[in-house]
Amino acid sequence: MKKIMILGASILQLPAIQKAKEMDLDVIAVDMNPEAVGFRVDGIKKEVISTIDIPAVMEAAQKHQIDGIMTLASDMPMRTVAAVAEKMNLIGIDHDTAIKATNKAEMRKALKENNVPVPMFFQVNTKEEFYNAVQKIKDAGYRCIVKPADNSGSRGIDLLNNFEQETLDRAYEYSKQSSRSGDLMVEEFMEGAEVSVETLSINGECHVIQITDKMTTGAPYFVEMGHSQPSQLPEKTKEQISQVAIAANKAIGIKNGPSHTEIKVTKDGPKIVELGARLGGDNITTHLTPLSTGVDMVEACINIALGERPDLRKIYDRGAAIRYFQQHKGIIKEICGIKRAENIKGIVEVCIVHGIGEEITDIKDSASRMGFVIAEGESAKSAIETCEHAFKYLEVKIK
Repeated sequence: MKKIMILGASILQLPAIQKAKEMDLDVIAVDMNPEAVGFRVDGIKKEVISTIDIPAVMEAAQKHQIDGIMTLASDMPMRTVAAVAEKMNLIGIDHDTAIKATNKAEMRKALKENNVPVPMFFQVNTKEEFYNAVQKIKDAGYRCIVKPADNSGSRGIDLLNNFEQETLDRAYEYSKQSSRSGDLMVEEFMEGAEVSVETLSINGECHVIQITDKMTTGAPYFVEMGHSQPSQLPEKTKEQISQVAIAANKAIGIKNGPSHTEIKVTKDGPKIVELGARLGGDNITTHLTPLSTGVDMVEACINIALGERPDLRKIYDRGAAIRYFQQHKGIIKEICGIKRAENIKGIVEVCIVHGIGEEITDIKDSASRMGFVIAEGESAKSAIETCEHAFKYLEVKIK
């Protein structure tokens, strides 16, 4: 029986743990939280270790003599994946690619050097550098967005609505709090439709599996509030998006494994927002892509990690969508209509992440969202409409 190590045992990695068990693999799950939901899956081996503690994960990987290692929907464990894969001669990204895929500054530099379209950007660490970078963006005639160089999940992102001192100071401090290294990215704010591209690479060939339309809260935090597949953009635009995503994967150095590439379609054409060398989160690759294409990307990733060639043939062309609950700060007192919503034709799942009695915040990052609805349909449009129909029955009382 082959052994697969999965870094992370939270709700994000649970689909990979469950899929690996379905495939009759010996599963070693790693998470620093001893109560992680993934640890409750029967028959797995548990390692209570931080997924970014490379020496400890390496020791566990060698102890179990694993045949493959992967993560899902989380960026920082990618450096651990790379270290273990290189040391144990397993399939995976190398150290250089892991750095480029988890540090936005190194990512931007690699993309620019390889002529992959990116926004105007500056990597800064001090307030003086920050002010200078903002001034250059302003002088170029662009709006300005600030984000940590090394975080994900919309954490620490802020769009400047003006260039006044108070606004700059607030944005600097807010973004700095979410930066592990202290480095920030100051960038041209790109106007246009936003998509993500879900890909799988095998022996250096990058395969585009699906393009996902994205909906966010907008300024200032741009937290994702919905996704739908396939993209409803024109075919010519989708072809341009695919080519930019493939070029980005090559520039970063992804030869085997998944990527989730976020792209803005600007007046100058598609430009890269960022790229993750892992499966996309927000149920995009675990739920939406299988519903819209029939391709099981989680199973494919496990196969790639184990050195086996996956089947990437699309079985059908349907629609899938996810929409998140609207919310505001307070305590959840009541949630009504879940059963009625679940019984609507096309509804796949109604999920409550933060339930009755829990205190929630306004939506400032992905982790703060209280729940979501997933639907399928003949097209992206019909799946979106089904999601919206379900929310007519769902009533949340927050006080």
